[in-house]
Amino acid sequence: MADIFTTACFWLALALFAAVLAYHLKTSIALVEICAGVLAGFFFERYIGFDFLKTNDEWLKFLASAGAVMLTFLAGAELEPAVLRSKMKEVITVGTISFFMPFAGCAAIAYFVLGWSSQSSLLAGVALSCTSVAVVYAVMLETGLNKTEFGKGILASCFVTDLGTVLALSLIFSPFTYKTLIFAGVSVLSLLLLPYITYGLTKVYAYRTAAVRTKWVILVLFGLGALALWSGSEAVLPAYLVGMALAGAAARDGFWIRRLRTLTIGFLTPFYFIRVGTLVSLPAVAAAPLVFILLLAGKILTKVFGLYPAIAPFRKDKRERWYYTMMMSPGLTFGTIAAVYGHTHGIVSRGQYSFLVSVIIASAVVPTLIANAVFLPKHLIPKEKDVHLDADNGEGLG
Repeated sequence: MADIFTTACFWLALALFAAVLAYHLKTSIALVEICAGVLAGFFFERYIGFDFLKTNDEWLKFLASAGAVMLTFLAGAELEPAVLRSKMKEVITVGTISFFMPFAGCAAIAYFVLGWSSQSSLLAGVALSCTSVAVVYAVMLETGLNKTEFGKGILASCFVTDLGTVLALSLIFSPFTYKTLIFAGVSVLSLLLLPYITYGLTKVYAYRTAAVRTKWVILVLFGLGALALWSGSEAVLPAYLVGMALAGAAARDGFWIRRLRTLTIGFLTPFYFIRVGTLVSLPAVAAAPLVFILLLAGKILTKVFGLYPAIAPFRKDKRERWYYTMMMSPGLTFGTIAAVYGHTHGIVSRGQYSFLVSVIIASAVVPTLIANAVFLPKHLIPKEKDVHLDADNGEGLG
């Protein structure tokens, strides 16, 4: 037990360092945690020579998986139903193209150019198709665009893209058996009943120290997650759908969501994101930089050339159109979830996994820097805004 506490202490020390650094860099804490994991993993593997970080210990993998599930739930719960309804055509068009273009383009590059297997290529397409709500939301908060219909439209499109990523991960790589039918049936029934049961529990038990509503939601997430894994699917799929089902309740009670966000980001997700980084092999990436360049170019260019003309009917101003396009390009959370899934199930090798995660990290940085430096629509930014990022807002989502 002392070893577990010692290891957890070291991981949380890395998480604390990453949080402080992310604050000063004004960037997503998830991105910094992944980078901290990459550097820590490289150092201990190269110079210490043993598994000091205990990356593959079952307790640590459980905490990391729980972090991914809770984070996925929060991403779905952050969706604003009113925005989705008012901008239905825009967000479905932009979000769908934002998923399919890099999915097809990156899978083709991996298969025809890099010579990866069909399964590895499809996994690459899924991992590089996402748009990071974490990065986009942090930028929206910093600029004040989250208060505008323009910023809300971008965020809603991100959710549609990420839904495509999660569904593709489940549908392409999950075996279809009788277990799948049981999982689908139980999930549909649960999603139909969930809002009503949650509303009833909230009405009776909300704002109590027993946190009955929180325990109920976590019970549902873990229960459906266990059923998903039993059926051969991925636990994040029902978590995202549960979040979307409770998005209306979350919008009515922001304080409850902030408390869940604090629990998730303060304790669980550091184990997930740092572990994502520790599995990366820097020597593998350094040995073949052209692979990294090809995949990064494939992700960003397919997003840009697919989205810019698609956004034109909804945004006439060229600066707004380019900013919208660039902000749909960063990847992070769901991309790493797909990459970890592929590595865990033997779909991609550690070297392929390393390329995917390094490209995801780069895609979270490069388009964001270009968007804010060149295409920021200053005329849409509210004149009076609070640009200070709240510790509980936007960190690690998406």
